[in-house]
Amino acid sequence: MKQLIACCGLDCETCDARIATVKNDDELREKTARKWSEMNNVPEITADTINCMGCRTDGVKFAFCSNHCEIRKCVHQKGFDTCGDCQELDNCPIVAPILQNAPGAKENLRSTV
Repeated sequence: MKQLIACCGLDCETCDARIATVKNDDELREKTARKWSEMNNVPEITADTINCMGCRTDGVKFAFCSNHCEIRKCVHQKGFDTCGDCQELDNCPIVAPILQNAPGAKENLRSTV
């Protein structure tokens, strides 16, 4: 199972937050913070908060992913590795926005089981 596939099916290996953390790239942290702040209308996302090693790996996590992500909480409550382990995947309202907006997420989840 690929550990860098997040609970929701996003590929953490291609995530700018993880790349910035691994490379200690402050310029990418700034760019990512601006993008995510605008995209989510959350001004509290700053370069200082852009630190993450991946949703399902050891190490630092982006605050949203570790503390607020309803998808990650659901997966952990059900004792799964990812949403791909859940029989409700195709009709789940929690993960639906990710699956609608991230091409390849569902295929990533299918490949983790």
